Amino acid sequence: MGIFINRTLNLKKIKAIGFDMDYTIVRYNSEAFERFTHQATLKKLVSDKNYPSEILKLEFDFKRVIQGLVIDKSKGNLLKVSRFGKVKSSYHGLSPLDFKEQQRIYGNGVIDLSDPHIQSLDTNFAVSNGVLYSQLVDLKEKGLHLPDFDTLAVEIKEALDVCHSDGTLKNHVRNNIDQFIIQDPEVVALFERYKRYGKKLLVITNSDFNYTKLLLDYTINPFLKEHKDWSELFEITVTLASKPRFFTIKTPFLSIDPATGLMSNAEGKITKGIYQGGFAGKLQKDLGLEGDEILYLGDHIYGDVVSIKKTFNWRTALVLDPLAEEIEAIKKSAPIQAEIDKQMLIKENLETKLNELDLKKHEFHEEVPKEELNNLFAEIDKVNSTISDLLEQHRQFFNPYWGEMMRAGLEESRFADQVEKYACIYMTKVSDLIEYSPRTYFRPHRRVLPHES
Repeated sequence: MGIFINRTLNLKKIKAIGFDMDYTIVRYNSEAFERFTHQATLKKLVSDKNYPSEILKLEFDFKRVIQGLVIDKSKGNLLKVSRFGKVKSSYHGLSPLDFKEQQRIYGNGVIDLSDPHIQSLDTNFAVSNGVLYSQLVDLKEKGLHLPDFDTLAVEIKEALDVCHSDGTLKNHVRNNIDQFIIQDPEVVALFERYKRYGKKLLVITNSDFNYTKLLLDYTINPFLKEHKDWSELFEITVTLASKPRFFTIKTPFLSIDPATGLMSNAEGKITKGIYQGGFAGKLQKDLGLEGDEILYLGDHIYGDVVSIKKTFNWRTALVLDPLAEEIEAIKKSAPIQAEIDKQMLIKENLETKLNELDLKKHEFHEEVPKEELNNLFAEIDKVNSTISDLLEQHRQFFNPYWGEMMRAGLEESRFADQVEKYACIYMTKVSDLIEYSPRTYFRPHRRVLPHES
């Protein structure tokens, strides 16, 4: 896959490159990991929240949720929203809302992501969250005694967070690492290339030191050719960074002894080593760099990208693993899309003729043959039927519930809009950069505005 460019980015001017770990440096088998997370969270809901044991029978459907959806906690709905905040498709539990019902509920209103009743599902880690919410709303509507829709969303998130924090997920990954973690030798080759070019490499992750060491030992050390250990690659490794707070709150750094895992207060300047916590402002100052000399790559549109753009002037890159499947689907469906475009042009020409006849009749009071009007209406109906069939064929290539991740009908999805606004570049995986020199000048294509086309 290539690199997709929203804004110019000259790698030659980048002196430090920071990386998130999970789903960025370290690639996961998303479906396997989210399936286990789904089951582990169900058990937490039963044991910690006293949910009925019947929910343990729920089966995981990876296709049920895509990255970029939002939960409307007040109504129990899962929504796909356009770049303009309009609801384009929706489910209540596991049942799709038809257009009329969707319009009744949301009309022309705009979904505000800052609304406390709206929860974004912006990462790969959020798939199991969305699936669970849909399933439990469905069971509640069928009569199972469960909390209200808002409480459901809160308690699912709490149970999921406990699974991440109490070792339930991490210990299972530790014991079955080859089932969940994908090794990518090209990532290591890329890092060693960047080191040769004098780039300072950083890791800034929300994972704790022990889990970070486990995954980097497994994914990096076996493929090193010019270094003995991953810790030699990275100038600074920051664990338990608590992003996005790492970019907004002045938290002190703790220094970690890699041999023992013991921590102590980090006094003075942050130098080469492994740390916990901290603040991006101090890190940047101690590196002696300007914000636009640092590039940061992560998978979380808000925690890794938006928060940086709203606080520091670091350059940003988004790693978007599900995009690889979508790109393949776009390629395979291209002939159908071309035919849809052709039929839409035919429809527009017919509608233009119809509008011209309408003007003749009402503006110039000319006689318009009824047969001519009927023929135009018949042709438009025929084209509409053809387009409808083609659209159904086109949908078969994408997610069966939500379609394309980056589109909401003819418009970009809300998620695509955020990617465009806040990520300088984006890619399907970090190793996509292996095809480019560390001195590459990335330039976007000139965007064509509606009036220019």
